[in-house]
Amino acid sequence: MEELIIKGAKRLQGEVTVNGAKNAAVAIIPAAILSDDICIIENLPYIDDVISLCNTLNDMGVKCEFIDKHTLKVDSRNIKNFCATYESVKKIRASYYLLGALLGRYKKAEVAFPGGCDFGIRPIDQHIKGFSALGADVVVEHGMIKASAKKLVGTSIYLDVVSVGATINIMLAAVLAEGTTVIENAAKEPHIVDTANFLNSMGANIKGAGTDVIRIVGVKKLSGTNYMIIPDQIEAGTYMMAGAITRGDVTVKNLIPKHMESLSAKLSEMGVKVEEGDDFIRVIASDPLKGVNVKTLPYPGFPTDLQPQMSALLSTAEGTSIITESVWENRFQYIDELKRLGADIKVEGRVAIIKGLRKLTGAQVSATDLRAGAGLVLAALAAEGKTTITNLKYIDRGYEFIEKKLSALGADVKRVKK
Repeated sequence: MEELIIKGAKRLQGEVTVNGAKNAAVAIIPAAILSDDICIIENLPYIDDVISLCNTLNDMGVKCEFIDKHTLKVDSRNIKNFCATYESVKKIRASYYLLGALLGRYKKAEVAFPGGCDFGIRPIDQHIKGFSALGADVVVEHGMIKASAKKLVGTSIYLDVVSVGATINIMLAAVLAEGTTVIENAAKEPHIVDTANFLNSMGANIKGAGTDVIRIVGVKKLSGTNYMIIPDQIEAGTYMMAGAITRGDVTVKNLIPKHMESLSAKLSEMGVKVEEGDDFIRVIASDPLKGVNVKTLPYPGFPTDLQPQMSALLSTAEGTSIITESVWENRFQYIDELKRLGADIKVEGRVAIIKGLRKLTGAQVSATDLRAGAGLVLAALAAEGKTTITNLKYIDRGYEFIEKKLSALGADVKRVKK
């Protein structure tokens, strides 16, 4: 067991470089098994979710070999089985992408209900609806989702709710199907576009990714490819807010500014100076910052994965702020931990009412999920005194060497064994 010890109230200053996108990586790695050749995936984040997914694929007979920490070679030419057990997938939500990839290439798949962070019901009914529409038989037995088909045939699929997971999973299943598949009311997140670009680099025919209508013309086979993953929008946003909450001057490099527009707008509204370049954003903040209202929405709206970090930041801003969580029903589970640091927050259903304080104070807290852990780290950076954060397994799922990156900016952060 490890914990982070943070001595806060230090102004962060300097440059930090963002890794590849976690949410793109965990979709693109399963997508690689659609190829009957070798795929090289570059700019991967070296995080627990990526490692867990590679271990699952290795158990299935796929050869996942790290050329270096950020470059992965995937060879699925000798896959042995089409089953991912609960033991394999219990740590990672995105394991359900194995369903679409295996069904797309081999017309059969068995994947246990996935694990990951627990902050709300995440149904897979839209995934199943899509697979069924393509011609697959899908049953759920003994905690396993089993899908099979003699063949998959393109069709029109309207998603009842905007679902990132279902959009990607249907794309994976459809790229080798006969005819044309149209996904309507599709999600638009950057990692959906990245996954489509990866598939197209293998020879798929996908148009419209990033809009609410995606058209996929099935092809007979996909070849190997060499592909570089986009920068991580959520990691970038976390470090932008780390600069703001410490009233610092931080330049976040290797990002795509367009992906950050919803956050940049809110930071500017708070009184933070935001300077954009081609592939960087500089955040300069000083007291006082003012509170704002935020509502999480699917892209291009404000990301739910930046909501806990924004709660921490708004806890240090003047006035009353309101955060409305419209994506997950239980994403405020971390609020009690934030209160240990002195935050004044009241939760009513999916709404958090935050009264800003002049200061937070250090305490012992525990991460309840990945992004909640990031929010606690930000609050600890701003808090006076020492904060100890436990349950680092969540933070390590999505952030590579977070303590080293923050230390390079001037934070007093140490990872220690308990």
